[in-house]
Parts: sequence; C-alpha cells; structure tokens
Amino acid sequence: MFGVVRPCQHRLRGTLYGQWMSHLCGLCLTLRDLHGQNARFVTNYDGLLVSVLTQAQDPAVTPHRKAGPCPLRGFRRADVVDATAAGARLAASVSLVLAAGKIRDHMADGDGAYARRVVAAGAGAAARYWQAAGERTASGIGFDTSVLTDAIDRQTQLERTAGLALLDVTEPTETAVSAAFAHTAELAGRPANAEPLAQAGRSFGRIAHLIDAVQDLGADEAAGSFNPLLATGTSPGVARQHCMAALGDLGRAIDSLELAAADLARSLLVREVGVAVERIFADLDGPGGGRDGSNVGRLAAMRLPCVSVACCRRNRPQESGPSGRRRCGDRCSDCIDDCCCCDVCDACDACGDCASCCDCSC
Repeated sequence: MFGVVRPCQHRLRGTLYGQWMSHLCGLCLTLRDLHGQNARFVTNYDGLLVSVLTQAQDPAVTPHRKAGPCPLRGFRRADVVDATAAGARLAASVSLVLAAGKIRDHMADGDGAYARRVVAAGAGAAARYWQAAGERTASGIGFDTSVLTDAIDRQTQLERTAGLALLDVTEPTETAVSAAFAHTAELAGRPANAEPLAQAGRSFGRIAHLIDAVQDLGADEAAGSFNPLLATGTSPGVARQHCMAALGDLGRAIDSLELAAADLARSLLVREVGVAVERIFADLDGPGGGRDGSNVGRLAAMRLPCVSVACCRRNRPQESGPSGRRRCGDRCSDCIDDCCCCDVCDACDACGDCASCCDCSC
C-alpha cells in the first residue's frame, strides 16, 4: 500500500533531494543494522516519512553518519540518518510490521505462489520474524505496534463484510498511519504536534489506500479479487474527490505543525502527494470518473515499480525537442510517470523549468 511519495530530483531542488536520500538510505541501513540483510527488502518510500517528520520537528534527535559505497547510489558514499535515530527506528518497525501483515494477507487469500505449501511455510516464517523484529524495535522507542496489527486484522474482516461505505474500508489504514505519524511528536518532544500529526496521518492513509485501489482496479476486476472501489460500488471519480478532500486536510494539518526544519516535510507531504494524486487520476474523464476499458488499462500500466534509485529506463519511442533532446511528454508529470526516479532529468530550452525533457531512455 505504501509508495505514494516518489520524489524526483528535478522537483526536490537544492539540498532537498539529498536530504530525502539520507532518510531513504538511512531506513535501509537501519533495517540491516538492526535485523540483518534480508530486512532491507521491506524498505519503502512512504515508511521513511516518519523519519522525515521526526527530524523536521527537532533535527537534534536525528543523528547522521557517513555511509559506505552502495550500488543503488552509483557506489558513492553518502550522508545518511544513523540507525540510532528514533525516527529511523520508528520507520523500520512500521515497515517490518506492515510487511509481515501483507505476507499473512497473501497467505490467507492463497494468492499466486502463496497457495503452494512450501512457499507459504517459508513466507510464514518470514512474517513471524519480521513481526517480532518490528515489535522489538518499536518497544525501544515506546511505540505500541498493536495499533498496526489490529488495523491489519480489522482490514481483513472488513474485506469480508458486505454493505460497507468506501470510507469504512479505508479506516484501518487511516488509523495505522495516524498512530505512526502522531508518535513522531513524542519522539521529537513536541506534544502540541500530536493531534495535527494524527490528522495528517489519517489523511495520508486515506490517500494511500485510494491510490492503491485505483492502481489495482483493472487487475482486481479481471481476477475477481477484492478492491475497495468494486466492493463499495464507488467510481474512480468519487475516489478522486475523496483524495482531493484528504489532500486539503493534509496540507492544513502540515501547515499547523510547529517545525524546526519544515522544507522537506512540506515538499514530500504536500507537493509530492499532490503530484501522486494528479498522476494516478490523470486519465479519468471529468469529475464523474467514467471508467472504460482503456482508462483501466492505462491505470494498471502505471504500476510499474521502481526497483532502484536509478532511472527505470522504460524504452519507448520519443519525439525530439528543439534542442535535440528526447521529449518524454508535454507536461512535467508525463516525464515523471515514465522515469519514476528521474535522476537524470534535465530542463532544456523547449520546456524551461519543466521536467518534460529527459536524456534518459525512459
């Protein structure tokens, strides 16, 4: 469900992209240092938001260190958030517990390879290990992971209950993210921020759940799998309206926070989430959200994940702009959709500050 915030170096200007990378690499290395190499598989973009929020409230509680070369950043050394940072540990514990819950959900549904006994046995062992690891890490920073596991269990129950409204189905995700966001106020010693952070978490959780539902719509409909929109009879257009309302609530909550270093948190949680909402709903026709086969297919195609910090390099025909550079599209979001990490995007005289001209082979 996580992966909403995928910032592009072209949008996070100045030092912001490097700051974001320090949290991403810091989460990955925290998982490795605390729980071994395999734990790095649960690293995700959105989990590190709690690390960003903790540092935004009080940079002093987020120590950094110099990390060694890594192939995902071109074998360069980098400044990263240290594994002793409370925010990094919260991000690690949340990532581990949610990954364990996702595995259990696949096992319960018998999805794909999980239907095989040998695969299910191995996955079950991994889920138990990650669950226990997440609980151990959380206990050291005073976070009760039961709010996450309860939300996961409640989500499973709701998916088996008929006659629910869309926001009934998104509630467990909202509650889980709300608790994680709010705990950063305690870690940073900013109790006044707890309530607006809880609201920000609810809004972000709703957006994340709805974006995931729209992304999965075509595949779920074809497979006969549960999808919140299909189960509640909600059109993508209505889902978009809910996302836009939640986006407004998220922005107001972030604006009301007492932050010592606000730039990265605001860029990620306001601008980047807004870009994600625009990207996912770009192919819908009008506020009514008509859903024809071509739109569902385009939305499903957008799910191509980024497997590293490098450009995805989706080779496709492109037109050449006046400067001779290949044009990815007419808008910044066109390029960003196709180069979902866009490290090598560069502006040219055809688009000014727009990121729609890329030197990469996306």
